[in-house]
Amino acid sequence: MNWANWQAFFDMGGYALYVWGAYVVTAVLIVLELVLLALRRRAILRHLGAHEAQPGAAP
Repeated sequence: MNWANWQAFFDMGGYALYVWGAYVVTAVLIVLELVLLALRRRAILRHLGAHEAQPGAAP
């Protein structure tokens, strides 16, 4: 694909809304997945730490 200028590149032949929209949605979902993964990990580590701190806790 050859574009005459940057405006033509960003316009994507009239499909810019779909192309750039797909990139934005994908990027947002990847960032959201990473944030949720970090929160889930933190909650699990907090739960394990609380479980180990209890006296008489089974291994």
